[in-house]
Amino acid sequence: MPKTRHAKSGSRRHRWQHLRASLRDTTILLSEFRSALLWFSFAILGGGALFYFLSNLFNEPVGSLTEAIYIVLTITFLQPPNRDFPQNLVLQSFHFIMPLVGVVMLAQGLADFGSLIFNRRTRNKEWEMAVASTLNKHVILVGLGHLGYRVALKLHETGEQISVVEFNANIDTLSAVRELGIPVIHDDATRPAALEAANIKDARTIILASQNDAMNLQIALKARSMNKNIKVVIRIFDEDFAHALQEQFGFIALSATEMAAPVFAAAATGTDVTNPISIEGQLLSLARIVTSDNAAFVNKTVGYLEDHYHLSIVLIRHDHQSEMHPTDNSPIHAGDTLAVLGGPDELHRLVHDNE
Repeated sequence: MPKTRHAKSGSRRHRWQHLRASLRDTTILLSEFRSALLWFSFAILGGGALFYFLSNLFNEPVGSLTEAIYIVLTITFLQPPNRDFPQNLVLQSFHFIMPLVGVVMLAQGLADFGSLIFNRRTRNKEWEMAVASTLNKHVILVGLGHLGYRVALKLHETGEQISVVEFNANIDTLSAVRELGIPVIHDDATRPAALEAANIKDARTIILASQNDAMNLQIALKARSMNKNIKVVIRIFDEDFAHALQEQFGFIALSATEMAAPVFAAAATGTDVTNPISIEGQLLSLARIVTSDNAAFVNKTVGYLEDHYHLSIVLIRHDHQSEMHPTDNSPIHAGDTLAVLGGPDELHRLVHDNE
């Protein structure tokens, strides 16, 4: 039942996000046609002013400049004006030229606009940017290699909002991620414009999952300069370098093993988590979790949490007092800090239920 509710909620959110993206994209399209609208307005206003001047010159005056503009507007749309057909040949020509101007300009503009608005997917980058602009407190994932793809799946499974930046348009995982409804910006993430397209100003976390340590660091620093509050989770191969980044910049630097994808996903949600270690073929990580007011396990016991999530509580801190290896009957309150040992998938499930 919970999974069904979660799926329905995700479906409703996806439809609402798609609607907002469509409205955003339509606004962008309208802005692209500003020049066409301006030229049409110039033709109507300029033609009206010229008609007013010529009508007075040829002794067939109209009541005012406003009336002259109205006459030009009506004949442009092949509507009869509220006056007799002019006698002068020059004024008569307005009744034939202006409809041609209106038909050509409007037909071309409407054809282009209609083609673009009903074929949004042909404008991939603009559409993906429109979808990303609707996200808030989301996760930006840079890199869709094996690790990045697995992280994207984990985040999507738990209902996280994600936008992705990937430079390689031919990578196999790109289309698979797009089919999940995740916007993918095809661009170089070292460019500020690429991060802006992924809506970095409203993002909560950025995950750097490429295989290039130097590039990951470059993007991380750029992201922090564009959003000073963003949480940075960075893939680093060099352990010493990873510790230095954590100490100097407060980044969460994790190992890059393919099996660590759930840990990257957990870190993106705000959990302090260590790199996994292998014990008898099982990957285990230690995580620090602060129990939220809305946690599914608040006011439960340590025994309940361990049995329900298949984890081990190493430490519980309550009212500035720490209890190592708490008993099964120890209660868990909102605001308690838990040191939890478990597998990546189990930790991620616990983190999700703590939101």
